[in-house]
Amino acid sequence: MRRFVLSSCLLALAAASPSALAWGQLGHRLVAQLAERDLTPQARAQVDALLADEPDPTLGGIASWADTLREHDPDLGRRSAKWHYVNIGESGCRYQATRDCPNGDCVVEAIVAQSAILADTARPHAERVTALKFVVHFVGDAHQPMHAGYAHDKGGNTHQINHRGRGTNLHAFWDSGMLNSAGRRDADWLTHLATLPAPAPAARVLPPPAQDWAEAACRIAVAPGVYPARGRLGQDYVSAHLPTVEQQLRDAGARLGTLLNAALAPAAP
Repeated sequence: MRRFVLSSCLLALAAASPSALAWGQLGHRLVAQLAERDLTPQARAQVDALLADEPDPTLGGIASWADTLREHDPDLGRRSAKWHYVNIGESGCRYQATRDCPNGDCVVEAIVAQSAILADTARPHAERVTALKFVVHFVGDAHQPMHAGYAHDKGGNTHQINHRGRGTNLHAFWDSGMLNSAGRRDADWLTHLATLPAPAPAARVLPPPAQDWAEAACRIAVAPGVYPARGRLGQDYVSAHLPTVEQQLRDAGARLGTLLNAALAPAAP
């Protein structure tokens, strides 16, 4: 009984957290690995130098670091908790910084701020390492539709569903449930995602157009059919929405690679 109560409490806490495991480890890893493929030699050298002391010194290896802060750095975890998402579903998916991101505490402004730190070679090495970890993670977060969706249900965290006889919530299902249902290995995912169309180049790279990414993700989250009429989801829901998840991962990887190239190996004037 105690074990059941404890498990139920942990599940409730996870459901209440707007930033709980965006994309899950698999999704964040795929975004990072796609970006790593696109790095210029100069940017790759910078990444290698910044991550030299990491246990897994790759973008994929640090992609989920920001989701583990509550465990190994609770203070930074608390300070950065709101940086994983922005709630603009109730505002017609139109972002306004003063309304939606007070004090810069949302994923849009976090990407801009951390990209600036990463690009500033005068900053201490440790600050730039942390900024790189945040940028890799937050670009993925900005493309997860539920991280830009409604505030009233914490980005789908309190919207309960059932898939294959197991209870979960809509946020978690978009994070990892649909990806896991495909049963692919990382290498197979990367091969598949690389075949999808790359996003159109942005008019600017720095500061990154994170607002555009979040607004586009929000429009997915509030589109008809994303919130199921019934709580029980079947394969038809996965078939309808998994291609969107895949394209969001593809877009995030391409945009992350472009952003890192601009921040770490800027073109000569």
